[in-house]
Amino acid sequence: MAINNSNTTAWLLLQDGTLLKGKSFGVKGTSGGELCFNTGMTGYQEVFTDPSYTGQVLIMNNAYIGNYGVKTEDVESDSVKINALVCKNISERYSRMTANNNIENYLIENNIVAIHDIDTRFLVRHIRSKGAMNAIVSTEYDDIKDLQAELVKVPDMAGLELSSKVSTKETYFLGNSNSRIRIAVIDYGIKKNILKCLLDRGAYLKVFPAKCDLVELIDFKPKGFFLSNGPGDPAAMGYAENMVRLLLQTNKPLFGICLGHQLLARACGIPTYKMHYGHRGLNHPVLNVLNGKSEITTQNHGFAIDADAVSKNEKIEITHINLNDGSIEGIRLKYLQASSVQFHPEATPGTHDSRYLFDNFFDQLHNSYR
Repeated sequence: MAINNSNTTAWLLLQDGTLLKGKSFGVKGTSGGELCFNTGMTGYQEVFTDPSYTGQVLIMNNAYIGNYGVKTEDVESDSVKINALVCKNISERYSRMTANNNIENYLIENNIVAIHDIDTRFLVRHIRSKGAMNAIVSTEYDDIKDLQAELVKVPDMAGLELSSKVSTKETYFLGNSNSRIRIAVIDYGIKKNILKCLLDRGAYLKVFPAKCDLVELIDFKPKGFFLSNGPGDPAAMGYAENMVRLLLQTNKPLFGICLGHQLLARACGIPTYKMHYGHRGLNHPVLNVLNGKSEITTQNHGFAIDADAVSKNEKIEITHINLNDGSIEGIRLKYLQASSVQFHPEATPGTHDSRYLFDNFFDQLHNSYR
């Protein structure tokens, strides 16, 4: 892909035939994936680098993107993970003095195709009505037949296994090796700030690839296990589902976030399903049913766990519910030290309403010594 110039026309074609004309920024080329939208007004750099967005064409719903620039430290992984970007207005100039790049150069450096001058309000309303679908962004093709030919090459998210593609390939250690709190972290596409939240509480971590070996996990002598977020369809991850079942048999504390939440549910016999258009943003209201308090949460997921199946499972207790649509946002096992949430308590970007969940996990880890 070649570097873009600002006058290049770009096209956005949706799976239902909707065709929109815009302007290109980033690199020239063609790229597609599942079209989704994020409602957050800030945090675009953290969103772009979140591995859970792998395989997606992302709409940033705020009217201007790029106005505070890009800062090297504000990342959740080592590279941009989205397949393409859709915006209404792109800001080349930025106001933040600590930023060291503008958004277009950042996308060029990460080889990302993007389109702006799109009516994103119309586009988001369209997805909310019609549901999530594949889309393609292109500066190379302007004929509808050529665009359609490229779009059919894009795989559907349902049934797609992506975690093993973004996970670490080798195990690695983080933190103080003398710490009494040793956590085996399974990386399905983990965000850096999740690891930071664990390290800030004094843990020693060994991070394992998505497809890891139980013997190696146990040989680390962990006090507990952490299941990370990540991309793709949890129903396509039988290897991970089986691993979680084995981990539950150890009766050690276990905590999962997002995809980790879905995998814990599936390990307990709870199906997952693809949502109409998913939850992505930093302002989603969730009810903690254990204490009756509401929390404003950061979310990024297109799959959820089956509420009917949970209500019929006497071994599982619902801990959190989404106040917008009633979907399940958190569970815990009644007879084991295992819990999970669908949202992101590390909240980068977002509020820190739910960071107490890390403290709860560490309370279980500390109690395991008593």
